[in-house]
Amino acid sequence: MLQDFSKRSLWYQRGVRLFGSFAVLVLFTAACAQSPSSAPSTATPASSTRVNPARIERVRAELPSGYEVAALSGLAAPVAFWGLGPGWTADPPRCGVLADPVTDAATTRGWSASGAGGIVYAVVVGSTAMLDPSLIDECGQWTVSAGHTSGSVTFVAAPAIDGAATVGLSTTTTTVVEGGTETHSHADTFTAYLAGYVAFITVVSDPGSPNPSLGQDFAAELLVKTVSALRG
Repeated sequence: MLQDFSKRSLWYQRGVRLFGSFAVLVLFTAACAQSPSSAPSTATPASSTRVNPARIERVRAELPSGYEVAALSGLAAPVAFWGLGPGWTADPPRCGVLADPVTDAATTRGWSASGAGGIVYAVVVGSTAMLDPSLIDECGQWTVSAGHTSGSVTFVAAPAIDGAATVGLSTTTTTVVEGGTETHSHADTFTAYLAGYVAFITVVSDPGSPNPSLGQDFAAELLVKTVSALRG
């Protein structure tokens, strides 16, 4: 009887070990199937990221009704749309590239549009500029100035776009005119760094306007639609 018990005990132990090994194998297999890969994601095919600047004209259709579209004039860079003229400076200086990422102004394509909710600028321009990750830490809050105009710039959440680095900036500027009177302006700018190009949307609004601004969300969504249009 003792011998029979020993046999049954040995069978039980073997069964437990076999079941345990099988369970570990199942868990290991499931973990391998469900865990995200540590390898880089597959690069987006070049055909889907090729930029055609002329397609920026298509984005006009995304404007609210009643907006009047006009050609761009002068320097087509965010800092110019914020109301700062030639000779502007940034503090810290390294942050200035976020306000003017243009490196080939001759390739500029885009438009401006004005309406009750503010002024919209949509631009794409040839540029070798890339978003320097170190600027994200250094330029959490910085300033720009030119003549009688000064502004404060902060980061805001930017939309994610496949195959592009993006950044969002919120800018509040103050201009002192004759007699000490101050005028104020607000701008939301969203930029996408593409292969050989930079695309950006800036929406400028008057804080004192009785009409609601198009807002930050509109500007961010318009950048996504702009990049989609540029890529066809």
